[in-house]
Amino acid sequence: MTAPTALVVETTAAEDCPLDFLGESADVVYFISFAHSERYGSGHPLSKAAGAIKRRLKIDLSPLLTFADANVESGEEEAALESMWQEAEPLAACARAVADAIEGGEELRELTADFPELPLRLRELAAMADWAAQRGARVRLTYVL
Repeated sequence: MTAPTALVVETTAAEDCPLDFLGESADVVYFISFAHSERYGSGHPLSKAAGAIKRRLKIDLSPLLTFADANVESGEEEAALESMWQEAEPLAACARAVADAIEGGEELRELTADFPELPLRLRELAAMADWAAQRGARVRLTYVL
């Protein structure tokens, strides 16, 4: 049996974050992956949703698109992973804005219909990032497949 796809949220805070996803975080991994591939012409509904969020709603997705594979196999990959740390506040704002956009528009709800918990998971991610920001900590998003 393989482990499910999951988003891993790490912080530089002195203590562990007491917040976690209340359901599987795979929907967020799929969204950020397809949002990344949107610029390469992906026609997946999540790519289309990301394009609409970015271009029509003018939401900067870059905090959500700063992520990497948690499993590294070389020093080069380890260095890339270390470069993924980011400020927590912009990530929280981005995740919350994307959740609001999905919940607030019929087209985006339709494009993300196969991922019904995406807005909930994004709000949970925003709460984790808020927690880190309150402690002056940075965050890193990685995924496991």
